[in-house]
Amino acid sequence: MKRIQFLFVMAFAMTIANAQNITDGLRYSQDGSYGTARFQAMSGAFGALGGDVSAIGINPAGSSVFLQSEGTVSVAINDRENATRFLGNNERSIDTDAQLNQAGAVFVIKNRNTESDWKKFTIGLNYNSTNNYSDEIFVRGTGNNSLANFFVNQANGVPLDLLELQNGESIADLYSFLGSTEGTSAQNAFLGYQAFLFDPVENNNGVYTSNVANGNVDQDYAYLSQGGNSKLTINVSTQFTDNFYFGVNLNSHVIDYDQSTLIRERNEISGSTINAIGFENNLSVLGSGFSAQLGAIGKFNNIRVGLTLDTPTWYQISEETSQSLSSIRTIDNETITEFIDPNIINIFEDYYLRTPGNLSASAAYIFGNKGLISIDYSYKDYGNIEFDSEFNDGVFDAQNEEIRNNLKAASSIKIGGEYRIKKVSLRGGFRYEESPYVNEEIMSSLTGFSLGLGYNWGRYSIDGSYARAEQDRIQSIYGLTTPFASSTTFSNAALTFGFKF
Repeated sequence: MKRIQFLFVMAFAMTIANAQNITDGLRYSQDGSYGTARFQAMSGAFGALGGDVSAIGINPAGSSVFLQSEGTVSVAINDRENATRFLGNNERSIDTDAQLNQAGAVFVIKNRNTESDWKKFTIGLNYNSTNNYSDEIFVRGTGNNSLANFFVNQANGVPLDLLELQNGESIADLYSFLGSTEGTSAQNAFLGYQAFLFDPVENNNGVYTSNVANGNVDQDYAYLSQGGNSKLTINVSTQFTDNFYFGVNLNSHVIDYDQSTLIRERNEISGSTINAIGFENNLSVLGSGFSAQLGAIGKFNNIRVGLTLDTPTWYQISEETSQSLSSIRTIDNETITEFIDPNIINIFEDYYLRTPGNLSASAAYIFGNKGLISIDYSYKDYGNIEFDSEFNDGVFDAQNEEIRNNLKAASSIKIGGEYRIKKVSLRGGFRYEESPYVNEEIMSSLTGFSLGLGYNWGRYSIDGSYARAEQDRIQSIYGLTTPFASSTTFSNAALTFGFKF
């Protein structure tokens, strides 16, 4: 979209408060199971194992399990399928994209002093995708709650003179002024008024009535998103005696997220002035963050145990939004189309987000040279998600209280196994992640499985994997009475090339 004018906000408390919510906090707090094909084939159950470049992100002690320096590069194809139900209608949408899953290396430095208990030191550097936001959702149905009611609710309480253009004032001028002084609700109200979705109630300033009469309306909603969350890890680890491994990670996180939504509505209601509405919203998010991890692995004959502590991740996030509204109305048998596009990019002051820390415990059993089985348990309290602002104390109090009331601590379990037949490795795994919501009808627990195959030439290796997971959720659309239900299937096929040096 052409950037005709920028809206810089110095004191934008109302708009910020309206923009962030539980969904945003969860989006940047949850990690997917991405990495090398071996890692994904075993559902990420590597906390007590190590010996895989992606395993560094689970337990930083895992890099000192390597016997020699090694590097890997992984690519993947992600597929997300949504089956939606809205007002008695079923729809299905599919989004597929390719990405660089992982690229990194571990450098092993052996201690030449054979009498020392410190056997070796390792340095690791790894890029890993932690979440993929590419998604497509489409719903449609017939209900009796018009989108015009959303704009009436946004407008009620806003004086009429703030919604009317003054002499010489343009749509962009007033939209920009409302954003910097009143917030996004007033901007929405202004769009609705200029598109004639509602009229003021006579002799009652700040109260409005819809121009869509009561009756059935046909609605369809499209949601498109892209981008992801990635992590760059600097790792240092050491082996003490033959049985203990210790490590630390310093992580740099990057958020790159774009979202577009469009809802359209049509009606043939007798007495309704407005016959069609189209409302588009666009969001662009960039963020950077920092976290650290401490980990340890103990080896006792064929049994290994691991423990990892992840600090919270502290993000600084910037957002830009744009929106437009269209309507079709009938006046004296004449059809009039309105298209209200301010051509304004709303640029908000940066805000801070703290995502919850994580505690993981793991165990594995090694069957000699034949194979292994591993299990990881993690605990994360999503009620600790917290928004903050440098410029306005207390602006996020309502959001943070809503998070504490609606989100809870959640556990996850990952189980993986591997069996070797000469140079071939067969792998499989299972994954379960508990819902972060107190009301699990909003978002169900996630369950998934994985399979994989690898071939090792000694110095070089190639691995492939397939992972699949499912989750249900309920989502609302601009305050419409009936939310839509979605069942999402996540699929991922990865390929990894490894080399020792």
